[in-house]
Amino acid sequence: MKAMSSSTSKALSTKSLVKCADNSGVKIFEIITAKGYKTKRKGRVNACVGSMVWCRTYKGNENVRNKVFRAVIVRQKKEYRRADGMRISFEDNAAVMVDEKGEPKASMIKGPVAKEAVERFPGIGKIARIIV
Repeated sequence: MKAMSSSTSKALSTKSLVKCADNSGVKIFEIITAKGYKTKRKGRVNACVGSMVWCRTYKGNENVRNKVFRAVIVRQKKEYRRADGMRISFEDNAAVMVDEKGEPKASMIKGPVAKEAVERFPGIGKIARIIV
């Protein structure tokens, strides 16, 4: 994973519900944990835009329901600041299902995608319609 150019605020914690922004059959994810973050004992792990997380399917098709997948956060409601001083926030929290290498499993992403997620995972930028 590449380092991000902006300092994003970690707004999504464990048990947070996020929308699935791709056409994989999942509608809502529940975050289990984030990759690469360590906490004190019994501390909650937080995630932000561009973080890879393990999540459980909360709502979706019968063949993907209650299974654990990897996903990348592509949008968050909480405002964060970019290096050029601009502040960014989205209407919802959303994630895209990916494999262990960071390549998306789906063929299309609905809605905008944050630039920070595309910097870390270039495969997401290939199928995204809008990059903000």
